[in-house]
Amino acid sequence: MQDQIGIPNCFSSTGDNSPENLAAITKSGQSVFTSIYRTKIISHCRFITVTWCKNLLLHGLSISIERPGGGAPYTCKLEVKSWKFWRKQGSKRLLIDDDKAVDVFWDLRAARFNGDAEPNSEYYVAIVCDEEVILHLGNLKTEAYRKTNCRPSLIDPILVCRKEHVFGKKRFSSKGKFHEKGKVHEIWIECRGGNNGELKTEPEMEIKIDGKCVIDVKHLEWKFRGNESITIGSRKVEVYWDVHDWLFSPGLRHALFIFRPVVTSPMVVSPPPSSSIMAGDLETVEGVVGEGGSLSGGSWEFCLFLYAWRVE
Repeated sequence: MQDQIGIPNCFSSTGDNSPENLAAITKSGQSVFTSIYRTKIISHCRFITVTWCKNLLLHGLSISIERPGGGAPYTCKLEVKSWKFWRKQGSKRLLIDDDKAVDVFWDLRAARFNGDAEPNSEYYVAIVCDEEVILHLGNLKTEAYRKTNCRPSLIDPILVCRKEHVFGKKRFSSKGKFHEKGKVHEIWIECRGGNNGELKTEPEMEIKIDGKCVIDVKHLEWKFRGNESITIGSRKVEVYWDVHDWLFSPGLRHALFIFRPVVTSPMVVSPPPSSSIMAGDLETVEGVVGEGGSLSGGSWEFCLFLYAWRVE
């Protein structure tokens, strides 16, 4: 795996993603959650990227709006340091395209984080354009509409991708939904064997969903990249993995896992992921979701990218 997935810039004002800086940040403990939505803003279909990140020094929220035709996205950042006061309620304005206003409203005064970077209840974040709430996050929907004094958008945003960075020695855990209205599932990944003092055993990998083993890979040193189709409830999910750097690259390295529900609609064709998609680049997200992510309706297609950083 040739890509170097650095820690998001909301962790560092310098954007230093050197191995030394990454190692220092990782040892301090951190979590990163990124969700990518697709919606229509000012007559353009765009991606909105929402990233929550936290370590011992910083706790931040970053919102980026895709720029038509490429280029650096429009970005709004909220940062908190443990020794500074944080405005847990407020708003910020972005000017996009030809000085068109996009407002971001938030209320995190009673937000419940449960130790994670991303809150799970008692909060809202609302993005407003043309007097419409184009994206709402959190469970305080009534409060968000009252504060913004705006109506809901006629087009519902679509969650097309979620990326998480998790850290551990041999075990990694996450949560994810594989259907728009489905339940949240517990995901566990465990890597066994390898060097253990003077003993060296053959590395193996196991992936569990809700405590049930769904993938068990033997001879991992020969099967460090692969994919399998699993069934969760009545829905099929394709699982792809690339653990090459766990096994063969020294220092702080990550493995990449992709969980991708299979779209059953006859109108939707789900192409297999290319090497660039395995790298998790934002530029390939549109290719991943295909027509299933269209704003005109149809099947819901989603990918969970899980970056598992192995810390020795």
